[in-house]
Amino acid sequence: MKPEFVLDNESGRYTEKSYRRNSAHMLPVTDYLSDLPETIAVTEMVEVQFKNTRKGYYRNSEHLRLEKGMVVAVEGNPGHDVGEVTLVGQLVIPQMRKNRIDVENFEARTIYRLATEADIKRAEEAHALEHETMIKARKIAKDMQLEMKIGDVEYQGDGSKAIFYYIADGRVDFRQLIKVYAETFRIRIEMKQIGARQEAGRIGGTGPCGRELCCSTWMTRFTSVGTGAARLQNLSLNPQKLAGQCAKLKCCLNYEIPTYEEAVGKLPDRRIPLETQLATYYVFATDPLRGTVTYSTDQRQAVNLEIVTSERAKAIIEMNRRGEKPADLGGIHTTIEGSEVGYANVVGQDDVHRFDRKHGKGDNRNRNDRRNNHTHNDRNPRQDNNRDQRRER
Repeated sequence: MKPEFVLDNESGRYTEKSYRRNSAHMLPVTDYLSDLPETIAVTEMVEVQFKNTRKGYYRNSEHLRLEKGMVVAVEGNPGHDVGEVTLVGQLVIPQMRKNRIDVENFEARTIYRLATEADIKRAEEAHALEHETMIKARKIAKDMQLEMKIGDVEYQGDGSKAIFYYIADGRVDFRQLIKVYAETFRIRIEMKQIGARQEAGRIGGTGPCGRELCCSTWMTRFTSVGTGAARLQNLSLNPQKLAGQCAKLKCCLNYEIPTYEEAVGKLPDRRIPLETQLATYYVFATDPLRGTVTYSTDQRQAVNLEIVTSERAKAIIEMNRRGEKPADLGGIHTTIEGSEVGYANVVGQDDVHRFDRKHGKGDNRNRNDRRNNHTHNDRNPRQDNNRDQRRER
């Protein structure tokens, strides 16, 4: 069959139409050196992607002319596997180091050839069995009363081996389970444990931001996320809002931590109160990005709240150290440098709190009239007749 050719928009080259799995678009790498052919000869290492987020690095010992998007048959254990080339040339080595691979001592397997029509057809037949195999594998694990969940199954390109991805809270003795799987599916079995975040990355989905999940599109490794990140950003500690589809804290909580740490460093010390001629003020809340601090005259509740800038608060602290007390805090809700400060409706939209306002007396009277009219119209004529007959008696 004559291969089809399409334009690869990223590299600007014509490449053979790629054989794509259900999530081959995940974890893309932009090869910004693709227009420099001399960079391809820098190394023989090639990055190849398989199902979902699994990638491997192989040696192009046959010096095949490979480009991003081509489908290749690579060395497996045993047999061969079929994957898609995602990166070639000079950027492969930095990508390996980014994934914490010892480049000097790494024993890379070989790329056999460009995938033929027979290789692709055989791989598609093997991949068609994955869902059915996963359902049967889950039932077998449940019947054996093992505390584990089979999250996904991935067949090798030649159909001789399958990787069973499972999730478990603790250590699981699955030696007997492997024997049952081998007898049931007649293939070589490999068990690989993954976490909840890895499972979410393999399944994919859309986050509350409207974009695809970071773990399934570009994240290659996961870092721990703590509630301290939410506290630093003044977020409500609501598990339903802070948890992602993996039921863990969202990875995006870590994205803005450096910005907030820098902003928090510019705020005054929370432990230092402000002394004025009227009262003593204590820190009640902070807004790091705006650089403001809300002070209260009571340490435990909101009383006589005053909002001041961090510069003003630091100036008052310095005055207190010299034994001086200003007349008041000079909050930004009154004046800053003699100009009135407030929030303006710059986009011409209505106030978002318009539905929270209390209605006037006229509105209450109209509501009562409507309620009375509605009650009068809903009366049953038969009940009115019975009431009139009782009055006549």
